[in-house]
Amino acid sequence: MYRPQIKVVDCTIRDGGLANKSQFPLETVRAVYKAVCASGVDYVELGYRNSKEMFNPDEFGPWRFCDESVLKQATEGIDRGQTKLCVMMDAHKSSPDDLLPRSESVIDMVRVATYVKDIDKAIRLANTATEKGYECCVNIMAISHEGDQFLDEALAQLESETKALAVYVVDSFGALYSEVVDFYVKKYQGFLKTKEVGVHMHNNQQLAFANTIEGIIRGANYLDGTLFGLGRGAGNCPTELLLGFLKNPKFNIVPLLKVIPEYILPLQQTIDWGYHIPYMLTGILDKHPDVATAWITGPRKLDYTGFYDHVTDVP
Repeated sequence: MYRPQIKVVDCTIRDGGLANKSQFPLETVRAVYKAVCASGVDYVELGYRNSKEMFNPDEFGPWRFCDESVLKQATEGIDRGQTKLCVMMDAHKSSPDDLLPRSESVIDMVRVATYVKDIDKAIRLANTATEKGYECCVNIMAISHEGDQFLDEALAQLESETKALAVYVVDSFGALYSEVVDFYVKKYQGFLKTKEVGVHMHNNQQLAFANTIEGIIRGANYLDGTLFGLGRGAGNCPTELLLGFLKNPKFNIVPLLKVIPEYILPLQQTIDWGYHIPYMLTGILDKHPDVATAWITGPRKLDYTGFYDHVTDVP
């Protein structure tokens, strides 16, 4: 039996953009957007609305900033059905001034990404988004590194000081196991009486799909995925796997099966995402995947013992 209150967010272009500096061709973004809309997924996230004053715009593609004109190019003429469009804003890399009023934007929802230490910035950004007419979620990143006391305070603040629809457990390092997912979802539910819990899982230990299922079992209703798992490092829970599991008749997996071989698989020629031993090791050791990415792109890609020594500081 499916749970109708579940919402699926496909963040292929946004999370995948962390692996190629958001440098996707417009044709690819339009194809992904069209397929995800046709599949009946609830939200599609086409990138970040981050501040150009905090980045070098020449270093990143347009999906790191998602100007309104760019989003219109990506979405115009495509039947979106019931699918809503969202972007992510990093609390420490964005400004509330980067948001137009909802009536002047093609965006439906803003997802605010934050660390616990930046929770006040995240609340300000989330409240600005809500006041301007957007739906809003808050994603607490690197949850495996956050201390309980400070996390508790952040969750209490988010419950009392925002109108966010959901607050996410984000396994940025792919370090969580099912019992830890269970722990965090229950913790969030203990504080969030007027909000849903979401889960965003990474695949360093081949557990993104399993951990997403664990989140569903424990009552998380906002779920993230990407096509063929495309994302930073080892990637994410595959959207197509998630739709197959949910058994909701509103979802149609066929458009995803068509777009993946034509537009996603060719990206493997330039983006080396997926299971690699260095990513596995960063997941096991609860370390940021960027250290593995740097190793994999260097001359010692297959020197796994060397990488292990590197990340465990063995002389």
